[in-house]
Amino acid sequence: MKPTTPRFIAVLDVGKTNVKLVVHDLDTGDDVFVRTRPNAVVDASPYPHYDVEGMWTFFLDTLKEATADQRIDALSFTTHGATFTLLAGDRLALPILDYEFHGPDVLDDAYAKARPAFAESFTPRLPGGLNAGAQIFWQARTFPESFAKVTAIVPYPQYWAFRFTGVLASERTSLGVHTDLWAPEKRDYSSLARSEGWNRLFAPLCSAFDRLGTVTADIAARTGLSPDTPVFCGIHDSNASLLPHLLSRKPPFTVLSTGTWVIIFAVGGNASSLDARRDGLCNVDAFGNPVPSARFMGGREFDLLTEGRAQKPSADDVRAVLDQGVMVHPTFVPGCGPFPDGKGRWSTDPASLAAGMRTAAVSLYLAMVARSAMAVAGAAGPIILEGPFGRDRLFAEALQSLTQQPVLVAAGATGTSTGAAMLTLGRDGRPDLPADRPVAGIYDLSDLESYADRWAS
Repeated sequence: MKPTTPRFIAVLDVGKTNVKLVVHDLDTGDDVFVRTRPNAVVDASPYPHYDVEGMWTFFLDTLKEATADQRIDALSFTTHGATFTLLAGDRLALPILDYEFHGPDVLDDAYAKARPAFAESFTPRLPGGLNAGAQIFWQARTFPESFAKVTAIVPYPQYWAFRFTGVLASERTSLGVHTDLWAPEKRDYSSLARSEGWNRLFAPLCSAFDRLGTVTADIAARTGLSPDTPVFCGIHDSNASLLPHLLSRKPPFTVLSTGTWVIIFAVGGNASSLDARRDGLCNVDAFGNPVPSARFMGGREFDLLTEGRAQKPSADDVRAVLDQGVMVHPTFVPGCGPFPDGKGRWSTDPASLAAGMRTAAVSLYLAMVARSAMAVAGAAGPIILEGPFGRDRLFAEALQSLTQQPVLVAAGATGTSTGAAMLTLGRDGRPDLPADRPVAGIYDLSDLESYADRWAS
């Protein structure tokens, strides 16, 4: 007999850079089992797409490994956004498109006329497939025979839930993440989804907290999971990071969910002041509420700018960067973030910098971009830092100094796994979470504001 309250939750986490299988202990807040593989894009016909079957094999094999000596009480799912699956029966009608593919841009003029106004969708027009509506618009017109066979459109987290249960579902956090498919304030499908008839193809709308069913007999036999293991609907990854804070804090507060993307959630903010030209948008939280937000590709920029040779900066490295005015200017991922038209450049040849100084300049740059993105979102209140940027001490200290707001580093290794696991406790779940860690200064940032003023000028 399974325990009434689930404790050990297997979370299938599909990030843009990495795919993970995590077993999260809701009692301790720890990830007790973690396996990771790169999320490689298949650059092949008919367009760049995700290696779905490779991920599927990874999930089944790692679940089998986990169940060998670990109890698993439930399954939950979290994935990156801007990704939907087109099903023909129980199979893909078309491969799952990589949202960084620029193929949809060829229909940009036609799509611009079809997409909803910002005041309806709170979605800026983004390049490539970053607006999921643009993906589907392009797929429907470029592959009409395949699209005619589509029987269901399913968000990415719920696609994986479908693979484990055979149950189709849609969910608001994925529908509402800069897709053009959802009207956050109306809490319904957008005019685009309705005019194209896609609203009739979307799988039934469910809550992220819903229990969709149990694993199929075949999955149970292959993985060692109990046949009565419940499977939950799942959630968009940045919203998974946000969920524990929604359940434990009163607004206003700000959550920075970090990874390949840095997503700023301005909880308690006002959507009316968002600037679509600077990547202001509304996300939709697990309860269906609109959350003013902004974003930039901070993790991607960190990797590009450090060239894989990041090194924790010393106090002397930081002082040298500030004293010498070594700066990175935005942006190295054009088309998104608060400086979408910026031409990224260094103030000096980065090859001349020691690794510590170079990393310090990058961390300070990302803190200044984060402050700018927070202004776009209308962020206020204390700042909770989720994900890998929480390990960047200089970034956290610089953000605290620049915003004059307390920065707290979220406890636990993986904010996404915590939030996705918490779905199994229901809408009123209140797990005991470890306390977030305040950021105490170890770097001399006394002249950071003047450095930031020069950077902005």
